[in-house]
Amino acid sequence: MEIDTYDVAIIGGGPAGSTAATLLARAGRRVVVLERDKFPRFHIGESLLPFSMQTFDRLGVREKLDRTFLPKFGGEIVAACGTKGVKFYFKDGFRSRRDRSYQVTRSEFDKLLLDHSRENGAEVREETDVKNIAFENERVRVDIENSAGADETIEARYLLDCSGRQTVLGNFYNLKKNYDHLQKFSVFAHYENVDRPEGIDGTLIRMVRGLDRWFWMIPLTTTRMSIGVVMDTATFRAMKLSPETALEQCIDEQPMVLERMKRAERVSPVYSAGDYSYRNTKLFGDRWLLAGDAAGFIDPVFSSGVFLAIISAEKAADTLDEVLRDESRKRRLFKKYARTVDYIMDIYLTIVNSWYRRGKEFIEVFLNPTDTMQIAAAVNAVLAGNEGKSLAIKWRMWLFYFFVNAQRFLPLSPRLSLVPKKETSPSPAEPVGAIL
Repeated sequence: MEIDTYDVAIIGGGPAGSTAATLLARAGRRVVVLERDKFPRFHIGESLLPFSMQTFDRLGVREKLDRTFLPKFGGEIVAACGTKGVKFYFKDGFRSRRDRSYQVTRSEFDKLLLDHSRENGAEVREETDVKNIAFENERVRVDIENSAGADETIEARYLLDCSGRQTVLGNFYNLKKNYDHLQKFSVFAHYENVDRPEGIDGTLIRMVRGLDRWFWMIPLTTTRMSIGVVMDTATFRAMKLSPETALEQCIDEQPMVLERMKRAERVSPVYSAGDYSYRNTKLFGDRWLLAGDAAGFIDPVFSSGVFLAIISAEKAADTLDEVLRDESRKRRLFKKYARTVDYIMDIYLTIVNSWYRRGKEFIEVFLNPTDTMQIAAAVNAVLAGNEGKSLAIKWRMWLFYFFVNAQRFLPLSPRLSLVPKKETSPSPAEPVGAIL
């Protein structure tokens, strides 16, 4: 029986898999995407970052996104005690070149990107399970099963794992390592008719920070919003409640969320996810690369998930295209790819660690903007997806973390309780200029 042979086989058709497939197909490579689900399908991770926009331009998908999804111009962070809040706009980020991204319904967004990869020449096989992988000297053999239950074997010169949290190769090689200090649990759902401001402020993601939990409020359309709460896994277990009851109770106890939900109606099931932060200790082998969530996933607090998926997939596609042209460069290019992706994930791990380990101090410093040294502009840029390689951003981020750590011992910024108070409204959120 004749076996189909490809330049690259991609496991997973989410944002990472579809991005890589489009770029490789546009480069003239024969590529196949093996996706176990049928799109559209529900997924979380609905708030995007501006630094993905240049990749969307390269993919040729910007016009489709502009027609379909709500723009996002920044974010708002408020203290759970209702005494302080700030808004930050991407246009004010350090040396910013992008002023917006998108708030997306992931079922529609993922399908749009996957369909776009088809239109650009990638072969997409949905409802296809990968049953076995065998690496040989100059090829990879992949045994698959389609939706009809038929078995087939395909071959590829290289395999790109974009299988998300399934992380096929990470589990196959026992590479997956969880972050013990980031064992979090989230419950979330979609709601209609949540109140929001007029204009561009109505597109901002709102984050409410409490002592032991934080909430997100993400506008998805002009009427629909994603709302969720994140806490330690141990805290959720101690509640001894179902996800539905836990979400309702958490919202009822948080005025900064509840004040916008007087007319709200839940229109989706309540979903939950736990212990989702992890990293694979190796991102490449002789004939494979990991990208997107298959490489690792850092806590979603700063909306980095889709950004990391897209930027790693773009770099993986470019790397594979170069290697396919000249395999003598493979080892060096694969190492460079892994260093780059690890570096970007480290940036977000650092800021996520500060958010949780120094949470009270982090929010006290962040919510106390001044016009000194453009520190907040640098933080804004990193939150927008800037890789932070420039010295100008690095030293400003270092100062930000210094002030957060110093805040433990010296109140450089006003202290906040972060304890919800009934019938308390926050001070009007003000744009962040700089911190300290």
